Amino acid sequence: MSDGALSQDEIDALLAGVDSAGGTATATAVPAGSEEDLRSFRSFLSGNIGAGSSNLSMMTGAQVTLQEPQVQYTSRDSLLEQFPDMVTAVKADFSSGFPGEHLFILPEETSKAIASLMTKDENIEMDEMAMAVIGEVISQFVGTQITDLTKKTNNQSIEAIPPEAANIKKAAAALPVGEFLTASYIMDLADGKSHRIWEIYGAAVAADISRALSGKSPAAGPAMQSGAINTAAMQGMAGMGAMQGMTGMGSAQGMAGMGGVMGNPSNVQSVQFPNLNPHAMPQEAGNINLLMDVFMEMTVELGRTRKLIKEILSMGEGTIIELDKLAGEPVDILVNQKLIAKGEVVVIDENFGVRVTEIVSPMERVNDFS
Repeated sequence: MSDGALSQDEIDALLAGVDSAGGTATATAVPAGSEEDLRSFRSFLSGNIGAGSSNLSMMTGAQVTLQEPQVQYTSRDSLLEQFPDMVTAVKADFSSGFPGEHLFILPEETSKAIASLMTKDENIEMDEMAMAVIGEVISQFVGTQITDLTKKTNNQSIEAIPPEAANIKKAAAALPVGEFLTASYIMDLADGKSHRIWEIYGAAVAADISRALSGKSPAAGPAMQSGAINTAAMQGMAGMGAMQGMTGMGSAQGMAGMGGVMGNPSNVQSVQFPNLNPHAMPQEAGNINLLMDVFMEMTVELGRTRKLIKEILSMGEGTIIELDKLAGEPVDILVNQKLIAKGEVVVIDENFGVRVTEIVSPMERVNDFS
């Protein structure tokens, strides 16, 4: 008889949002796609192998080669058997265009190899910096796919969330429910080892993308799996509510009006949509305001150097330490030990200050890890 305590496997399963049998009580599985859908998807992913290999080579400084992926529909239990005990899960869901589940799974060893190449650190730890590196790698990979997918489907609204990487036990991986599409890549990092990456699409997302690639209309039903709201249905319900709320109009008059519209197409007018507002919604702004009073440590770094222990112990007053920065070169501005900008030193009322001259892009932040 159980004492009420949860085992580690049960805790991992709860974190992943599934029960101990690998199922779920809150979502409905979507049937796997057809062989034609698989061919369309395989062709699309294979077409991005060259660009993906080039991007990885540029980011790591090594000759990276990706093989064409094995694409198939599988289930959670079947896929978990292929994973090592510790993996890096990178969530990169599509937020628009083909909204739904999309993630990558890398063995911990593969993540370490990639992060080590990018940071030039052979003893890399799977810490926050390593996760940021892996997230940026996946971001570049997904960006290449979105560009190609936009071109092939003429869907200009395709976007994905910024990839979020986490090193976890395989049982805690939040895989889609039921059967889903998996692309398995073999990657060569020029280290004499064969590395593997799994790319996973929710069944609904995979089906919609496959149909779009084949020139077909997206399926009507599967999109509901990921929590997407059927806009047409909601508009129809709103219309019914408006009709029920009408007063002072007889049923015959209402039917006559409907008949007039249906019988006279010239009365149909184009809908005028308002311009899209690129600014944050009020709710989003409110959420950001919750963080405005949080303190963060800002550091200005003049330069760095490396010394032997015996050299450090021999230091005394008057010792000059040569740094890796040239005179007049911009100094680094770090927030919580992460490079965010560069600037020049100024003097303000006998105090030192820094004038910001450049904001560092996410790609440059990853490169500066080395």
